[in-house]
Amino acid sequence: MPLLDIYCEIREKFPIITEKADLEHVRNWGDIDPDFAYSWFESLANALNNEMTRNVSPKKYEDIFRYLSISFSNGDKEVRNCIDAAFTENLFWKVEAVKAKPYWELLPNNLKDLYVSFHRKNPL
Repeated sequence: MPLLDIYCEIREKFPIITEKADLEHVRNWGDIDPDFAYSWFESLANALNNEMTRNVSPKKYEDIFRYLSISFSNGDKEVRNCIDAAFTENLFWKVEAVKAKPYWELLPNNLKDLYVSFHRKNPL
């Protein structure tokens, strides 16, 4: 599935976090535009980081993590690069370890591997 399709499907399947990601995106990048879906995935990571900081239960986001994991596994080079660089590398940014821990424990292994590959350590 192309990146634009994944972007659109996430917006449809996960409206609550999409709304939060949109607010982050507008604050950091400007208007919401599917042509800039790649940068929107960074905003999605930032929205999830905000949820971690607020102690929102990670169970609320288990399905989107699973969706991203499957999309990464089945995706083409563009999808894999986006989920790796735009989403996973920004996940847990400036989140205290104690608040990151329940999300890390829930994160699928392939996304954990991407994170550790880039940061050379887990966020705990």
